Amino acid sequence: MRALKLAAVAAVTLAFAAPLPALAQSNDPFIGGDYVSVTSVSIDDGHYLDYANFLSGFYKAQEEYAVKQGWQTSWEILANVNARKGEPDLYLIRRFKNIPDGAEGERRAAMIRANVKMDDAQMEAASGERAKFRHVEGTQLLQELKWRK
Repeated sequence: MRALKLAAVAAVTLAFAAPLPALAQSNDPFIGGDYVSVTSVSIDDGHYLDYANFLSGFYKAQEEYAVKQGWQTSWEILANVNARKGEPDLYLIRRFKNIPDGAEGERRAAMIRANVKMDDAQMEAASGERAKFRHVEGTQLLQELKWRK
């Protein structure tokens, strides 16, 4: 009998504690989907082709490598066709399911270095050369909201 009373008290306690998070979740019409990284890039006049060649070579190969590894679900490049003063020329878009933790990030970085056959110093130097005419204005991390079924 004592065990039955304890079970009843536990059930009542759980009944009051459990519905709050469940209620909040069931009222939200959205669930989180893919993450979307959007990097804004400005290019100095006269250097579009320089940067386009980089994007179509090295950058494209790395993005395809990330998709092949399953780290990204997709990627694309958008041009700001009617850019106003101060707006970027291009948006580099990457989609992925989750954000890697520190150890996984290090593992991926090592795989990327091996894939491109460059060390960090070489990769930094190459980025510095591009920085002479390409300017990363910033990156936003967004998350897709999907309708809850």
